[in-house]
Amino acid sequence: MAIIRSQTVTLATITLTLLISLQLCVCYRGKVGAKTEISDVKANEEVQELGRFSVEEYNRSLRRQRRQRQYKMMSIGDNIAGELRFIEVVEAQTQVVSGLKYYLTISATQNGVSKMFESEVVVKPWVRSKELLNFGPSNSTTQYLSSSCN
Repeated sequence: MAIIRSQTVTLATITLTLLISLQLCVCYRGKVGAKTEISDVKANEEVQELGRFSVEEYNRSLRRQRRQRQYKMMSIGDNIAGELRFIEVVEAQTQVVSGLKYYLTISATQNGVSKMFESEVVVKPWVRSKELLNFGPSNSTTQYLSSSCN
């Protein structure tokens, strides 16, 4: 009896996994793993919210760094840039991974100066999770600032 139940559960799990994979293929036009451009980004509320989330997480990480600097008595020469103010997401792509990975180009101001930033966010709606993976200036010569948002 236990063996039959175990095989039934395994078969059900495999079937469910295949159905979810098939659904992702259909929803994303068979481009699982490929980046897809998101059109009309400025009117897309979900994408704009992810951009706002990215900036908030960056600012939270910045405040954490400032608190650590106070405790460690870092030298006066250490410089941590000012917090950002979100303006809008100007470009976005998505990629199906173990969830949806968003590649965002964000317009924000820092110390009153308008700048562009790149962000990578993974969203797993089935567990109500979103995680900022990378955030940094939009400049090919500048590497992403890895965000430790834990």
